[in-house]
Amino acid sequence: MLHTLRQIFARSSAPAAAIPAGERVYAVGDIHGRLDLFKALVKAIDDDDAAHPSAETTVILLGDLVDRGPDSAGVIALARDWQQLRRVRILAGNHEEMFLRSFASLETFRHFLRHGGRETVLSFGVDRADFAKADLEAAQQLMRDAVPAADVAFVQGFEDMIAIGGYLFVHAGIHPSKPIEEQESHDLRWIREPFLSHPGRYDRVIVHGHTICEAAEDCGNRIGIDTGAFMSGRLTAIVLEGTERRYLEAVEGEGGRIATTQLAA
Repeated sequence: MLHTLRQIFARSSAPAAAIPAGERVYAVGDIHGRLDLFKALVKAIDDDDAAHPSAETTVILLGDLVDRGPDSAGVIALARDWQQLRRVRILAGNHEEMFLRSFASLETFRHFLRHGGRETVLSFGVDRADFAKADLEAAQQLMRDAVPAADVAFVQGFEDMIAIGGYLFVHAGIHPSKPIEEQESHDLRWIREPFLSHPGRYDRVIVHGHTICEAAEDCGNRIGIDTGAFMSGRLTAIVLEGTERRYLEAVEGEGGRIATTQLAA
């Protein structure tokens, strides 16, 4: 009940947000190694963009491309290839942070493995049996040997935040007590509270992933679109144009078949 009241209050008091005229934005929630869903959503976004009037279009991936799902390497490759065809900007999530730090820090590598990193390492072609019998240091070296330097450099180039019109796109959220220009990367990639329950308005509406919700959650001052692709089989994108908001989803059905749907806000 309290959560519902917060949502109602936030929605009624939030500023009217808009994307500048002539622009269109697609923001995609946490992919987490689900290449199958990502492929389907890429096609749905390309088809949707082509079906609407010509616009200056930006696609934003909200971070956590890697870990947990079966093909993080494939997701990275597709994101890089897509970036060659259209404007695709990518945010760094907490899982990208763990991934990158795991190459140098054995303790971070240990933490990484507990949160889906094993699937990431295996997706780069590391032999499953070799990885299973390796001790921690040997397993870390297997990752270092398997992940191409080009992929590491690509992930290192991900951004912390993106502002377009009345929206701010981040991975996890922002700290409510700090101006946008003073936000720290740790909060942008990791925060939950006090961000999620904050009822007040921000300078922009915050579009984020990181915290799983059953369906896209529009609270007025923030919009969460992480629908838990790695476990729910549903990957969500929000489409923003002018003051309009709508959603595209890639959904896994029976037999692993992927369908795409469009939802109104």
